[in-house]
Amino acid sequence: MLNTNKNITRQDDFLEELLAAHEGLSKSESDAFNARLILLLANHVGDLDVLREALKAAADSGRRRAE
Repeated sequence: MLNTNKNITRQDDFLEELLAAHEGLSKSESDAFNARLILLLANHVGDLDVLREALKAAADSGRRRAE
């Protein structure tokens, strides 16, 4: 089951490091970095059902923001 509750310690530190990792990258380099990060994290999760839930949750969240 996908955990959508806040579950990350030091959220602000992670966001700062994520943004720093993108500094100086072009749009295509940034997109490629994000893809690699997603694949690494998906491999860490390892459960296809949880990953499907995450895909759906991300898609639903994007649709709500567009409305």
